[in-house]
Amino acid sequence: MQKASSPVLEQFRILVYVSVFVTLIGYLLVIGKSILLPIFVAVISVYVLITMSNWLGRQPVIGALPGWGRRALVLFAFIVANIALTGVIITTAGQLIDAIPSYQENLHSLATTVLQSLGRDVPADWNTVWQNTFGQIDLQSIAISALGSLGALGGVIFMVLIYAMFLMGERAGFTEKVSLALPEESGAQLHSIIASINHSIGDYLSIKTLINVILASISYVVMWIFDVDFALFWAIMIGLLNYIPFIGSLIGVVFPVLLTLAQFGSIQTTLGVLGLLTAAQLWVGNSLEPRLIGQRVNLSPFVVLVSLSLWTSLWGVAGSILAIPLTSILAILLSHFGTTKPFAVLLSDEPSQANKTHI
Repeated sequence: MQKASSPVLEQFRILVYVSVFVTLIGYLLVIGKSILLPIFVAVISVYVLITMSNWLGRQPVIGALPGWGRRALVLFAFIVANIALTGVIITTAGQLIDAIPSYQENLHSLATTVLQSLGRDVPADWNTVWQNTFGQIDLQSIAISALGSLGALGGVIFMVLIYAMFLMGERAGFTEKVSLALPEESGAQLHSIIASINHSIGDYLSIKTLINVILASISYVVMWIFDVDFALFWAIMIGLLNYIPFIGSLIGVVFPVLLTLAQFGSIQTTLGVLGLLTAAQLWVGNSLEPRLIGQRVNLSPFVVLVSLSLWTSLWGVAGSILAIPLTSILAILLSHFGTTKPFAVLLSDEPSQANKTHI
């Protein structure tokens, strides 16, 4: 009887160890957010940069450059893009705060127009009613707070750039370090884990980034046609938020649409912007993205939803953007060890694919 219960006790012991380990890691992630977040973002960014460098190596002319030259080129482009992003955020912050009083007037006029269109007389004390209700909402303070949070990203972006530069510089000697530190079977297993992560995460992030650039470009054209204020800023936000599974695309559309309502005070214009931005999101989400990404990340939809909630609670918006890559890395690590492989199978959408990664 004791022998029969031994495997059960062993599995229970492993479950307890994993639970304690996960709890400890979660605590460290919370208290170490300011240090760990730039490192994680830099590591994820390097996956995209390396994949782009390898892609350039397959191109006719630029592929003649040495590996270090291609890596330097994509790193330079990454730095320029981040500096430009920071500049757009800072510029938009001041302009948006200055435009808020006119937005409030437009919303007041729109509310008056809606009342009249419904066949109702505007009350004599309508201005007083408005001031005591919607007028009490301090949109400037809300905007300053929100944009202040975005402005705080400047420090994080700076650290990400520094970490990414060093990671790109040390990548060439990493394989040799692994061979010296973990010879024979352990080294081979670590190489296999790294190769699996590079293949799955690198391809996913690169293609997802390309998709988000396409979506942001389409969204910018739509908002430019309607002359929406800060179209470039909102297009960038739509592209970034599309990294967030399920709800990112919805959030990305809501903010510029609400701004359109405040800017023009016209329901027809707002509906036009909403319709075109939603059509772009539907085309990308239902046609382009499934065709390009496919099954590169083998995660159950339920697991994606749970990981999204978990990482968002830990690190906010940054955590929600990193949810899929970090959870995928965890699943790959679990799949390479016999004792933790069942957990990788539970996380996967296609269990047969999870089984293939085991050594």
